[in-house]
Order: sequence, then structure tokens, then C-alpha cells
Amino acid sequence: MAKDTTNTGAAPATESKGNGEAATLNVLAQYIKDLSFENPGAPKSLGPREKAPNININVNVNANPISETEFDVLLTMSAEAKSGETVVFNVELVYGGVFRVANFPQEHMLPLLFIECPRILFPFARQIIADATRNGGFPPLLIDPIDFGQMFQQRMAEEKTKAQVSANQVN
Repeated sequence: MAKDTTNTGAAPATESKGNGEAATLNVLAQYIKDLSFENPGAPKSLGPREKAPNININVNVNANPISETEFDVLLTMSAEAKSGETVVFNVELVYGGVFRVANFPQEHMLPLLFIECPRILFPFARQIIADATRNGGFPPLLIDPIDFGQMFQQRMAEEKTKAQVSANQVN
């Protein structure tokens, strides 16, 4: 019989540190902080249409310390569907998770909080948005998987550029 080695995010992730203490990542809580669904043209917007609306999706990640080892990570997702200039629907979700992070080297903290934690939260947030759009009378909006590693690299590059611009303005 094959052993299932998938990590669902429910069990703590561990990594051994050189000093013998295991590095751990635990999900303490997950929650909806804010959820909004707007269907401004209802019930007319629910009828058949000749072509699919254009959907613009935005994703953002923020992390805030709660204590020395606990962090609140917020995954913000919004999707606006338009047919021409008319808004068909608009959904916004701020989905949070409280994570306990222990014994990781400091240089791993930002990637852990901005890549791994949102990767754990994403499937749950995706399902909430799919359910909200379906319950709003539309086909469920299934957001494609997101490369949080690439998002993090882009964010770090933007921060570096901002810091360089600020330094040049001071000099």
C-alpha cells in the first residue's frame, strides 16, 4: 500500500534547524475578515449573453505580527466582471490566517509569510469566491492557481526600486 505524503496544511510543517530545534509552521485559525458580492444589474444581468464578460482579478498578500511567533496573514482577492462598461458582478474577499512560526532563520521569514502562508490559504479563499459567484446567480468563478513566489519576487523588486528612488531623492 502506498503511503500518502501530501501536506494539506493541517499538520505542522517542520524543518530541522542546526541547533536541534525543529522549525514549525502551524495554522492556528482561518477566517473571513471581509466578503462582498455585488450584482448591480440583477435580475437583468442573470440572463443569457452573447459572450463571456471580461473578468479582472487582483490579489494581494499582507502579514502582520501578533506576537513574536504568531502572524496574521491576509490574502485579499477581488474580481470584477464587466460586459463593455457595465459591471456584471464584483466580488471582494479578505481571507485571513493566524500562523505560528517557530525556529525559522530570520532570512526565511518573509518568504514563509508571503509565499507559503498564502499558498495554504488560497484553496479556501478560491472556494469562497466560487461559492459567492454561484450563489449570486453566475457560474462559479474558479480562479487559476497563483504563483505566490513570483508575486513575492515582484514585490521585493518594487520595494528595492522604491528604496533606490528615495535614496536618490535624498542625495
